[in-house]
Amino acid sequence: MANEEYVETFRYGKLSMPPARKLAILACMDARLTVEDFLGLETGDAHIIRNAGGIATDDALRSLIISHELLGTNEFLVVNHTDCGMLTFKDEDLRRKLKEKYKSDAGKINFYSFDDLSDNVKQQVKRIKTTPFIPRDIPVHGFVYHVENGSLERIV
Repeated sequence: MANEEYVETFRYGKLSMPPARKLAILACMDARLTVEDFLGLETGDAHIIRNAGGIATDDALRSLIISHELLGTNEFLVVNHTDCGMLTFKDEDLRRKLKEKYKSDAGKINFYSFDDLSDNVKQQVKRIKTTPFIPRDIPVHGFVYHVENGSLERIV
């Protein structure tokens, strides 16, 4: 079992709870994104919050607020990526499909699909910056990761 091998060489037990680089990252859940690798991070360097699309949902904002207020992070990154599945559907189409398949109304679920990658990054950065429980002086940067070649493009 993989965990048994991991335990044999485990070396992270003495890391402090606050991230060493005082950084929190909101990224897409896409399995092709190795956030630590393409940002040059080690375990313990940053909080990494992931969801479909790298969206600043209420739950993601909750995590960022906790990260800052209780664990000392003072810089945030938003990372979206090319070839994102969130670009391939519309919320209303998925709601309709779910209603037909499960015979239950999915009308209250916001899936946060989008059709413009750069615009989505800008929207998420703006949502974080305008949240009343995050200080205005915290830097919030937005990027697009290119799954085709591993490069990172700064958007805001």
